[in-house]
Amino acid sequence: MTDLCYRRAGVWMLLLFCMMPVFLQAQDPPSRVLVEGEELVYNVRYSFIDLGQIRIKTAGRTRFATYEAFDSRALIDSYKGVPFVDMHAVFESTIDTAVFSRHFTGKVKEDSRWDFARYTFEYDQKRVLMEIGHRDTVISKRETLAVDRAHHDGLSLFFYARDQLYSGKKMNVPAIITEKKVNATIDFVKERTTVEIDAVEYPVDVIRFEGNAEFVGIFGLTGDFTGWFSNDEARVPIMAKMKVIIGSVTIELMQWKRPGWTPPRGRG
Repeated sequence: MTDLCYRRAGVWMLLLFCMMPVFLQAQDPPSRVLVEGEELVYNVRYSFIDLGQIRIKTAGRTRFATYEAFDSRALIDSYKGVPFVDMHAVFESTIDTAVFSRHFTGKVKEDSRWDFARYTFEYDQKRVLMEIGHRDTVISKRETLAVDRAHHDGLSLFFYARDQLYSGKKMNVPAIITEKKVNATIDFVKERTTVEIDAVEYPVDVIRFEGNAEFVGIFGLTGDFTGWFSNDEARVPIMAKMKVIIGSVTIELMQWKRPGWTPPRGRG
């Protein structure tokens, strides 16, 4: 091989070496959003006022006759002393390993009484059985909704967004919220960026997406939202901005427990 050939080969090797990070970045990390022992704690802030906290815990995998699922639980509490805000709720979801809802129980405290709603998704019969009541056992209403495909509850939707983070698709995701069939439109724009949060000393490497909730959820969440999830296989929600009836709130990761995971450091 002539000296010119060596030089040309060296240039191509240098270009290949320089392009390696691009090739590696193009390989989206696999989805591992359902992990036993994960616990994520978020602060909910309106402007400069801290409103409350959301704590999401994932338990182990359970085998049923025809599927496997994880149990997840969200505890939602407003902080003491916040004017005009007194919110306490517990959401429990059985989430299929394919990431959709199998069973859901939501409990919300009204004054001194806890009201509940339970949904059982019977996909083989194309229906959702719903029970509404209070004190866990007193059922005041039973209803049935017809469904023709997998649906979500408010908690399983949280995991589905994580699972689909790298899809690059705009989706119309069906859910059952407050005993109604609703939709969340999510545009996974797949934009890589960084965000800064109080709990991490460096900018966090994240993927941004946006969407619209066609329903009213906890804390009055409704309408447009934007999320920033970690750019790794865990796809942990780092921060979100969501509209509420009176304006918008910021939901920010403040504590976490997940085996082997730390927020990925952003570039720059």
